[in-house]
Amino acid sequence: MAGMAAGACAAWMAWAGTASAAEGVVRCESDDLRRVHCPMDTGEGVDLVRQLSGNACIRESDWGVDGQGVWVARGCRAEFRARAAEAVVSRSMIRCESSSGRTRSCAVMLRGAPVRLLRQLSALPCKRNESWGVGRNEIWASRGCKGEFEIGDRDSGFPPGRRLVTCESKDRLKRSCGTTIDHGAVLHRQLSGMDCVEGRSWGWGAEGIWVDKGCRAEFSVE
Repeated sequence: MAGMAAGACAAWMAWAGTASAAEGVVRCESDDLRRVHCPMDTGEGVDLVRQLSGNACIRESDWGVDGQGVWVARGCRAEFRARAAEAVVSRSMIRCESSSGRTRSCAVMLRGAPVRLLRQLSALPCKRNESWGVGRNEIWASRGCKGEFEIGDRDSGFPPGRRLVTCESKDRLKRSCGTTIDHGAVLHRQLSGMDCVEGRSWGWGAEGIWVDKGCRAEFSVE
């Protein structure tokens, strides 16, 4: 029986690898709570990009990575993507914080360079032109916004690369974690016992990530 299951998995993976080659996504499923191994490139790391099961998919508990691929167990079913090798990205950043709801001006030489929110540090939201913005040679923050802001190059904009953002739903309440998202966000590592399912307990938009229903996780942002 084990041999038949292994053969079926190998045949399915051969089909899935062909069908998903363009996006580099591998689907791995634990049926009947059994541990299943799915081969894929893990040299640069692996991200869980979409949970498909009602059962939790928590790293090192319900799924993990070894030198030959990814494994799932306890009914976890999900899609995984291998990370591409990336160069170290140098970023120019400044931290600006509004205390007691007051407006704070943080002087910085911009000379027309673009600015974006890199990471929200406060529980209160950081929204452009509402609780933070840019002046001639300043970044300002108000209404309790505290954040790290990235200053790009006037000609080439911002360097490419991914960054990790941690977002937590405390007391099962919805929370927004501000960061500028140009291309998308994926679940990198679930940290909570509660499920993090895209569209149900987490999601993203141009101004950041939201979590709900007790989801706490690290998200990879591009």
